[in-house]
Amino acid sequence: MRGLKVLPSGRPGRGRLYVNLPDGQAVAWYDRQANRISVLADDHREAVLAALRPYLSGAVSIGPPPVPTAADLRRLALPPDADLAPNRPGETLLGELTHAPAGTRARHRMRQELTAQQRMGDAFDALEPDGWRVLHCVPLPGFGHIDHLLIGPAGIFCVRTVPGRRQRAVVGDLLLTVGRTEPRPDPRWTRRAAAAAGRTLSATVTPALALPDAARIDVAPTLRDIHVLHPPTAAPHLTNAPTALHPPDIEALFTLARDTRTWLRPFTS
Repeated sequence: MRGLKVLPSGRPGRGRLYVNLPDGQAVAWYDRQANRISVLADDHREAVLAALRPYLSGAVSIGPPPVPTAADLRRLALPPDADLAPNRPGETLLGELTHAPAGTRARHRMRQELTAQQRMGDAFDALEPDGWRVLHCVPLPGFGHIDHLLIGPAGIFCVRTVPGRRQRAVVGDLLLTVGRTEPRPDPRWTRRAAAAAGRTLSATVTPALALPDAARIDVAPTLRDIHVLHPPTAAPHLTNAPTALHPPDIEALFTLARDTRTWLRPFTS
């Protein structure tokens, strides 16, 4: 059948590919992570396969859409304005930068923070094929925002990102120092934020600090509860960690965490 259109959804290279009729009605989708084609209209099956053929790789399973799980049903009922999954790394900073006066120190600082969050966000998003789910700019009343919330086989991680600025970073139990700047209380912040996130999700959340572009990172030997991540080693550090969560648990926690109301409800009820 002519006129079928293949349209991407989600993050480039990772989301589904939808096959639509000329009037926009979806007749199938291809889940690239599961390598499965779900056909909604069986009379278009051959045309769907022809349209998707350039995008397929390996052994592809074909059939009707799988029966939705409880997590799927909660996700489908989620209002678009309550869904955190589309957030880009540094989402809140992007808004603040539009109002910051040009040439000011505050704007330069926000630009550095945005670049750092975007770099770490790209590194974390690349973990999705390994079974990880990632949220950016998660609102946490009393703490502002969690820069990145990672949910995957190794558990849940609350990540605070700090620009390394190509300088030496020293991470202690309570303070973080980058170059010759004043020490920052980031270790304390991420420790407390992870504890608050754990109470909200009713799960163990591990605090973490990410230091993109740091020339060198020195970690105090007494610091054992906070993971310190750097772009070149962040992926191996997380993917090689012992398994703590299985796929159904990851999806259920991700469905819960992507809902803005999950984070606001305990503070507004």
